[in-house]
Amino acid sequence: QVQLVESGGGLVQPGGSLSVSCAASGRIYAINDMGWYRQAPGKQRELVATITNGGSTNYADSVKGRFTISRDNAKKSVYLQMSSLKPEDTAVYYCNAQIRTLMQWGDYWGQGTQVTVSS
Repeated sequence: QVQLVESGGGLVQPGGSLSVSCAASGRIYAINDMGWYRQAPGKQRELVATITNGGSTNYADSVKGRFTISRDNAKKSVYLQMSSLKPEDTAVYYCNAQIRTLMQWGDYWGQGTQVTVSS
């Protein structure tokens, strides 16, 4: 059984920095794209950033220049470093990964971690 477990998050003041991490575990044969999404109250889940297994990245316009996504393939982990945080960055942040198990590729999600930007 594949699991994505997030850590990090919490409360930070506007302009501050925070990081979140996500580690995949289970019977994993390969991982393709990994990424972070977020969902604010009353809004749809939206893309924050993605990274391929080769290291190519993609960011939402709203976080470009402020957030950095990275991954460690050996640790089956993806990270999101967030800086210059704004109140509108407040949301539950979800880790996502395309993972191949013995039988097939699947799209997996973490349980989410809360990030709150407030003074």
